[in-house]
Amino acid sequence: MLNILLPTDFSDNAQNAIDYCLQLYKDTTCQFHLMHVYTPAIYRVDYALGSPGQIGFPDDYKYYTESRLEKVKKKVETKFNNPRHTFLIHSAFNHLVGEVQEMTENKTVDLVAMGTQGATGAKEIFLGSNAVHVLKKSKAPVLVIPQECNFKSLENILFPTDFEVDYGLTDLYFLQDLVKLHSSKLHIMHVAVPEGLTAEQEKYKAVLFNMLKDMDYVYHNLPDQELIEAINSYETEHNIGLLTMVRNKHTFMERIFIEPTLKKIGFHTSIPFMVFPYHD
Repeated sequence: MLNILLPTDFSDNAQNAIDYCLQLYKDTTCQFHLMHVYTPAIYRVDYALGSPGQIGFPDDYKYYTESRLEKVKKKVETKFNNPRHTFLIHSAFNHLVGEVQEMTENKTVDLVAMGTQGATGAKEIFLGSNAVHVLKKSKAPVLVIPQECNFKSLENILFPTDFEVDYGLTDLYFLQDLVKLHSSKLHIMHVAVPEGLTAEQEKYKAVLFNMLKDMDYVYHNLPDQELIEAINSYETEHNIGLLTMVRNKHTFMERIFIEPTLKKIGFHTSIPFMVFPYHD
């Protein structure tokens, strides 16, 4: 059974991400953890001690958020009515990144799925700070669903790579499972550099292709060009339904989401993307 964490701030965007994930894994037995984290505007003494509600004061905000989570639970159970899916609610006094990090480090969940923006997100900002920090800190794969992105069949999945990581140390089985689950074609994309691949990159390339040998995939070795532009163009030309990549500070994933070049070029994908942590 797959355990999937679904953070929500009760916005339409968060609900859309929940709906997308439930459809993506409609044929998989899953336990979904509907989670809301909160930090009250006015701290009480029991909050400061880290034990709200445990020294005699009722934690009214926790009760309130739990009731809202129950409404979300009932809504999705009614809407999708999927016997393969069960739901738990989780309300926590914490910040989002800390709670996600704790739950993924403790192996409580196998996957985190969330929207790109909350209720107050600025439309011109593709990824808010919460999403960026979750991507960087989560010990489990993270699926990010852009605002207003509706689920569609995954005929094609894109996996851009620079062959600079040992894929045996990643959670690439999530990608393999999705390809099989949706009978998708996997597109391996590499943007070549003039000096070619190093011996280590050639080794990791062989590891990757060996892992994918039983899958339906195609390999595209593109000429040297700006990475983000290459991804955006490839998505459009090949009707890509999901973008996937490995998170590692030494690779291009960091350049896409973290470096200032994001502001200059913009990573404006309108499709969901899944990021796999690197367990070095």
